Amino acid sequence: MSSPVSPNASVRTFRFKLAPHVMDDIHRFAKIHQYDNKDTYKEAWTEWLDSNEDAIMRESDRLRSIGYEGDVLHKMYKSGRYYFRTKSTDRVDPRKRREYVPMAQEIIQTMDDHIRMHYGSPDYTPALGYDDFCKTEQVALLREVTALRDRGFTDPKDIASKIKKTYKNRYFQFIKAK
Repeated sequence: MSSPVSPNASVRTFRFKLAPHVMDDIHRFAKIHQYDNKDTYKEAWTEWLDSNEDAIMRESDRLRSIGYEGDVLHKMYKSGRYYFRTKSTDRVDPRKRREYVPMAQEIIQTMDDHIRMHYGSPDYTPALGYDDFCKTEQVALLREVTALRDRGFTDPKDIASKIKKTYKNRYFQFIKAK
């Protein structure tokens, strides 16, 4: 079986990145002039361009050779002024995510049955359906609340939110499947 794209076909590039060493230089410059007003920043930028002329010419040539058609100096200026100047240098550790606790298959099946049974009603909405579900399926809900507590949920608001989100998610999955 042949591949749909010829190996000789060129791939069009839409995003042209500056070389890492150029980005580092612009980042350093932007941090030094982080609090300068626009005019002071532009004056310093012009001086920086003059003192780094060789590196800028090499980067311009590199970008043009890979197909960049825009203004390289404008691209560098925008990177420094609007991105690197405000970018934090601190490394932020990702927040620890709470472990996912699944709902029991029985309550999910009960939700699906409830949605299927009431979906055709003219006044049925996910919110009204959830309210009705809570009123009519109290035994199943109590069983699920107990199970969620056993699995580490201690805050009643978190439990209620999880059940409500699950019901609404099941509703929208049901609609999507239609």
